[in-house]
Amino acid sequence: MKKLILLCMLAGYGLNGMAQQEKQIALWPGIAPGETVKKPLEMSADSSRNVHRISSVTDPFISVYPAPLEGRKDAAVIVCPGGGYGILAIDLEGYEIAQWLNKLGYTAFVLHYRVPQKREGALQDVQRAIRLVKSRASEWQINPEKVGLIGFSAGGSLSARAATLYDRQTYTAIDAADKLSAKPAYAMLIYPAYLDEGENRTLTPELKVNAATPPMFLFATADDSYGYSALVMTGAMRDAKAPVELHFYNKGGHGYGLRPGNPAADTWPGLAGKWLEQLLKATH
Repeated sequence: MKKLILLCMLAGYGLNGMAQQEKQIALWPGIAPGETVKKPLEMSADSSRNVHRISSVTDPFISVYPAPLEGRKDAAVIVCPGGGYGILAIDLEGYEIAQWLNKLGYTAFVLHYRVPQKREGALQDVQRAIRLVKSRASEWQINPEKVGLIGFSAGGSLSARAATLYDRQTYTAIDAADKLSAKPAYAMLIYPAYLDEGENRTLTPELKVNAATPPMFLFATADDSYGYSALVMTGAMRDAKAPVELHFYNKGGHGYGLRPGNPAADTWPGLAGKWLEQLLKATH
């Protein structure tokens, strides 16, 4: 019962004065690839730092947050929360980010990808989410060529994987949406993790960066134990002559989202918003 109550609370979290989330859309018409059953979301008992954490997802979905009609742009962002691939910090790096994107005029989709410790399933989920959003773009008055990603920590890892492995066939096609490309238009990686898992802390071998890799925006800090990930990815993008912008600040730590009182949290949204606006202006 406690889990059910908490899920009901989260469904409308932090949307005072904003458009309510339109709906939840299941990613898979049946059981997700590699799963055997569908189970309800499970919430962690850990709500430290006032963060609500989803501890188990077997039936992944996206929550839709349409941008307000006034000032609506024709681009959309899929939000990938972090949590070490073990949980989803669903309000800190999910619903609160969707609210911010709505204020900027973007329709947002919060991805509830599979956890715990299902990296391959998570990649399947983000690829499927990109294709589904593109296939139904007319419903939200968005341009399917302007569907991108923003990810935090492990969600930054997932966004980087989606942006570099979009040609990898991770699951058997199930409908017309899967005929579309899983390539995002861009990726914003905010304090990303797990991108430096190669030998001697080089780029994670799974990631395949080349000149066709979508543009990336990265933000991290020197006092973040995962901060080297942003440096390694930026170096790989630069070497491949792929568009990249890095902001590397002195202090901020890790896992701050948009919450006030942290210098990094106060800084990255303005930089990312300006970068995205300029990028999309150049996209026709």
